[in-house]
Amino acid sequence: MKIGPLKAAFFILLSLNLAASPFSLSAGEGVHHYDRIQLRSSASAEVENDTLIAVLYAQQEGSEPAALSDSVNRLITQAVSEAKLSEGIKVQTLGYQTSPIYQQQRLTGWRVRQSIRLQSLHSDRLSQLLNKLQSSLALESISYTISPAQREKVGEALTLQAIDAFRKRADLVTKQFGRERYRLVEMAIESSDRPYQPFNMRANMMALERSAAAPALEAGSQTVRIEVTGTIELQLDQ
Repeated sequence: MKIGPLKAAFFILLSLNLAASPFSLSAGEGVHHYDRIQLRSSASAEVENDTLIAVLYAQQEGSEPAALSDSVNRLITQAVSEAKLSEGIKVQTLGYQTSPIYQQQRLTGWRVRQSIRLQSLHSDRLSQLLNKLQSSLALESISYTISPAQREKVGEALTLQAIDAFRKRADLVTKQFGRERYRLVEMAIESSDRPYQPFNMRANMMALERSAAAPALEAGSQTVRIEVTGTIELQLDQ
């Protein structure tokens, strides 16, 4: 798993209020506050996606709902059993749908569909499994994302860097205004990253040949960002 270089950015929102212009935190409070400054810092990193997610489905159409349901159930059950034989692959069944088919406002049949979701840190194993399952199921989407463990690890490192950047900027601003120290009034820490975008497959991929090659997959990366915002109050020398 590769993590790109960490980047930090700094922003200052000055709301400095000198003694001639007292600033109150909220209306109705009798206590006035002075020399408050809002700061914002951030740290980001390009993180390699390490989790592959695939959604497949079984779909049947016809005039007998019971027979269609039985066929779909058998296909999904077989696929789930196949997935459980592959180490390191999580499988989850998704929504089950039975819907009518109309032509010229007349009921002409039924459509039964159910999906399964496969997830794994081992893209090669999942790719091989997809190759097997595509003989009976349709591939709806493939996407990559960052695992919770990797996201937490990167998030912790970026949080430390963003806080350190905030403190350095607070020290710099304090000295520039001729003060020796400041008091931290409040701070908020938020994380953000670009959500994964599933690659939607064509609907006519229902029955690929068993000899078809496994899908070519490229994990890519996404930016994870931690942002720290806070307010400091410059302290008068005593």
